Amino acid sequence: MSVLLRALRHLGWVCALGPAIVALAVEPIRVGEFSSLTGREAGLGQYTHMGVVLALEELNAAGGVGGRPLVVLAEDTQSKAGESATVVRKLITRDHVVAIIGEGASGRCLEGAPIAQRAGIPVVTPSATNPKVTAIGDCIFRVCFTDPFQGTVMAKFARDSLNVRKVGLLVDVASPYSLGLAEFFRQRCRVDGGQIVGEQRFSGGDKDFRGQLTALKAANADALFVPCYYGDASLILLQARQLGITVPILGGDGFEAPELVQVAGAAANGACFPVHFSTDDTAPRSRGFVERFSKRWNKVPTGVSALGYDTLMLIADAIRRAGGTDPKSIRGALAATTAFEGVTGRIAIDAERNARKPASIVRVEGGQFRFLQAVTP
Repeated sequence: MSVLLRALRHLGWVCALGPAIVALAVEPIRVGEFSSLTGREAGLGQYTHMGVVLALEELNAAGGVGGRPLVVLAEDTQSKAGESATVVRKLITRDHVVAIIGEGASGRCLEGAPIAQRAGIPVVTPSATNPKVTAIGDCIFRVCFTDPFQGTVMAKFARDSLNVRKVGLLVDVASPYSLGLAEFFRQRCRVDGGQIVGEQRFSGGDKDFRGQLTALKAANADALFVPCYYGDASLILLQARQLGITVPILGGDGFEAPELVQVAGAAANGACFPVHFSTDDTAPRSRGFVERFSKRWNKVPTGVSALGYDTLMLIADAIRRAGGTDPKSIRGALAATTAFEGVTGRIAIDAERNARKPASIVRVEGGQFRFLQAVTP
């Protein structure tokens, strides 16, 4: 049984393609995936993975790539530091994959991607936004926008749309993602004449943020910027409102997960953050994805679901354009991408292997992520 099928069975999912692929005489094309299917950020990894599986099923139902079926071999990083390097090494040396879908968390992608770079195996991350990820080397790509983009966008949104002039920061010092977003937000805020009136720190996985929030409340900020993942964000939102903090709380794309509202409840209302995909998008390609995903999983997709879908579809498109499964040729095809039509928008890969594409800002209202406005690079 493939790692993909074991992972799906572990999570209570069923993959209808397994027996069909096993029965085929044609050698399948092996694509790896390393993602947090369990652990603290399992929601991020699982929703990404569901998008990958939907793309896999659709590709194989349409005949695969070049007449060959695709197999995705998924490895669970368990949301743990150090696991990414181990599983990427296995995907390359034992499973002989020709490309890899990378971790969605920047820190864990930074652990695993260098191993693939040294082996010459292309990696495409769905949602690792830290600039250092693609700076690893010419084999590392992303389909999401970057931290400089979203940090700048959120500072501009705070000023232009919320009339915010004084901001308090609450930053996860153990997370490259959080540190990067805070730095780019800070830079743009100051350029625009804003003021950082207080900055507090925590480590991912902490449970009590009352001390930091009390200090930020005393600083009389117009808004708080809290760049972190949904697990910490949900507790921060809950405790902030319990302490009587009523100002807007802004975040990054790591806020986006159903667990944010499940844990924070009504305290999440009013939180604003950028997303890579909105289910309110009326474009036919996007609407069709929402309908197919909802029918397949009986769940509403998140932004990372759409990114996971686009990642495998882009890899398959690159394999077609490469005319085969040589990793070097696939890398070249990925780098040459100028107008890939994804469900998250038209994707062009720039010289630094980053995606040039639009983003959306949403606000939590009544437990739902409601579209506010679109932003472009």
